[in-house]
Amino acid sequence: MCGIIGYVGDQSALDIALNGLRRLEYRGYDSSGVAIVGAGALRTARRAGKLANLEKLLAEGPDMDPMPGTTGMGHTRWATHGGPTDMNAHPHTDCTGAIAVIHNGIIENFAQLRAELEARGHELASETDTEVVAHLLEDELGSEPSAGADLAGANLAGAAAAGAVTGGAGAVVPPVAGAAAAGASDGGPGTHPLTSALRRVCLRLEGAFTLVVLHRDFPEVVVGARRNSPLVVGLGEGESFLASDVSAFIAHTREALEIGQDQVVEARRDGVTVTDFAGRIVEGRRYHVDWDASAAEKGGYPYFMLKEINEQPSALADTLRGRLSADGAIVLDEERLSAQDFRDVDKVFIVACGTAYHAGLIAKYAVEHWTRLPCEVEMASEFRYRDPVLDRSTLVIAISQSGETLDTLMAVKHAREQKARVLAICNTNGSTIPRESDAVLYTRCGPEVGVASTKTFLGQVAACLLVGLFLAQVRGVLYGDEVAAYVERLQRMPDLVRRTLDRLEPIRELARELADAKAVLFLGRHVGYPVALEGALKLKELAYMHAEGFPAGELKHGPIALIEPGLPVLVVVPSPRGRANLHGKIVSNIQEVRARGARTIVIAEDGDTAVEPYADHLIRVPETTSLFAPLVTTLPLQVFACELALARGLDVDQPRNLAKSVTVE
Repeated sequence: MCGIIGYVGDQSALDIALNGLRRLEYRGYDSSGVAIVGAGALRTARRAGKLANLEKLLAEGPDMDPMPGTTGMGHTRWATHGGPTDMNAHPHTDCTGAIAVIHNGIIENFAQLRAELEARGHELASETDTEVVAHLLEDELGSEPSAGADLAGANLAGAAAAGAVTGGAGAVVPPVAGAAAAGASDGGPGTHPLTSALRRVCLRLEGAFTLVVLHRDFPEVVVGARRNSPLVVGLGEGESFLASDVSAFIAHTREALEIGQDQVVEARRDGVTVTDFAGRIVEGRRYHVDWDASAAEKGGYPYFMLKEINEQPSALADTLRGRLSADGAIVLDEERLSAQDFRDVDKVFIVACGTAYHAGLIAKYAVEHWTRLPCEVEMASEFRYRDPVLDRSTLVIAISQSGETLDTLMAVKHAREQKARVLAICNTNGSTIPRESDAVLYTRCGPEVGVASTKTFLGQVAACLLVGLFLAQVRGVLYGDEVAAYVERLQRMPDLVRRTLDRLEPIRELARELADAKAVLFLGRHVGYPVALEGALKLKELAYMHAEGFPAGELKHGPIALIEPGLPVLVVVPSPRGRANLHGKIVSNIQEVRARGARTIVIAEDGDTAVEPYADHLIRVPETTSLFAPLVTTLPLQVFACELALARGLDVDQPRNLAKSVTVE
């Protein structure tokens, strides 16, 4: 998720922006940039890579002086549309160089808007969805791109592509006539021309976005807007802040204002005005932030993992957003294969490591059920060493959060050498595995700081389900209306995830009670088996204790010998509606372990009464489609492992001996 800071006041806007971006570095990013209004000019600077690259550019750039002004904004980017390059870094400007925009989120209809803008003569310099907003604002403010303006815009874009600082001497563009005229008719707070223009632009945008906008001719305001993406206001004395996170401004003020859905905020030195997209003034919720700067980075949580567990509804929604086109087709992020290429596939391999491997095991059920193609799931570290049978009709699906997991990358390269086609599921735009693949679906979960995967696992599961539906659709196994129905049900899952998280206090209490347990066993059937494996892995990673996951049907083939009095056994129960034949069998498994003294912890959906007599502890999750169940049944296991580890006094963000991304074999 991108980091945003905006400022208007009496201090150096550049200092405020850079300090705010430093406090947002924990979120992860691949490029950064700033925009400052001052001395009658709009200056921007942006660079791919770490913030140090931007700071070096600012220190060495010509005519910086050094970017004077008390109105400005800064941005750290987590790439979605377009790779992490200087050209794609924010801020983005219009043809005249008078307007600068930074953005967090995804504008789903940007391709259509870009085509319209280019047809009207606008020249867009980047690959991003964000840039269309700057040009739409240009039109809304009454400025038509002229040859001179286009040339200025091209010069600015070229400078930015080279990592230069724009807006310095020789790059100052004359005021926009339309904007100046609009400014003359300003009717006060909430009716400022830039505010009004942004409201009109927002009504044209589809998707999720937080936008912050500056205009060279309006140094008295910074304007922001949000839909399905965070934006918070900092209220200071003679100054105002806009940010994606309170950590960006907490060193200056702890008084904050929450901006609601589909609202625009006009920030001035003397205060802020909030309106909805229709222009009606609304009251924001004001609150006092009582965290310190370190805690604010974690949203008030003591650990990133706790924060990331609670971010899962929004992470899942971002993964699913915009995946169905206007004509009902599943949309991948990158696709360098034709529909016929996918129709030619006669076998699927899924390669992954760790948590991603468990997502792949869930994918196997979906792919085979929906496509009727044989599907194998392989540990990426073993894949190329066993000499798998691959050819041009094989599709290899590679799953990696970072896109740099070396075992998975080597499996991808081996598959490509054998002429197989590769589809990547990844959370990091521009990383190596997507670049080496023929098609990509990004999970869009934002940076995950905790080493043990939580929100990215849910994103991977959702992405795997989408890939299964995509293959079924393109191969003609499912009709368009069937795919649309599945996607609609998937898009309701973030709400079920939120509801599940709201009811998990009993599992927290139980975890604290079991902090001294020596071992825990996990049982599941169907997609509940990979969930059991994931639950066991989380407990190993976080609590450093023995934990094993088994298919419940394998109990009598050996694992039942491990059962002893008091041993916690956590069972993931399939739905009695969707998998009635398996449900009865797993109820029998619960009885078997309980008869031998095990302490049974049962995760079952609402309304399942058959398990009640045999559960020492019953954890309820909402009813859902069988293949979608892991999106809710995984949550209690994450919370259980996290809470048990905390009860043992362990650091859940940085477990011993583990790294977030494994880049060696």
